[in-house]
Amino acid sequence: MTEARQRITKIDLDEHTVVRRNLDVEHERSVAIFDLLDGNVFAPVGDFAGPYHLHLGLEENRLAFDIRSEAGEELTKVVLPLTPFRGIVKDYFTVCESYYAAIKRSSPTQIEALDMGRRALHNEGSQLLAERLEGKIGLDLNTARRLFTLICVLHIRA
Repeated sequence: MTEARQRITKIDLDEHTVVRRNLDVEHERSVAIFDLLDGNVFAPVGDFAGPYHLHLGLEENRLAFDIRSEAGEELTKVVLPLTPFRGIVKDYFTVCESYYAAIKRSSPTQIEALDMGRRALHNEGSQLLAERLEGKIGLDLNTARRLFTLICVLHIRA
């Protein structure tokens, strides 16, 4: 299997789980999807031929990666408990809200400090996702980062 085939070419989010969406969240979602589709490494463990279509959603308080072929054929589903992500997602959104508010009224130093905190939490969440998917789905750090952003959008009411 060539590396170029081990990628996502289409991604859908379970829109039923998104309870609120402000412009900042919608922008983050759009950028993450664009960047993810522009370049990613995604290799489900098993005898599967990519590229893949991914439906990312929440099912019974779990994160579900429903992986399909480009033709829509069901290949596999990877389900992860949400509990390990709850604290990071909650903290990430708290810092993001502060960051977006700071952009409007704070000094560049304060904005930079909040941005550093936001990035650190995002890195922590991305690393946790990669660890939880180890042995189930192979991916690179950039793919984990973009998927973590999308998980935050799904998990927004955490």
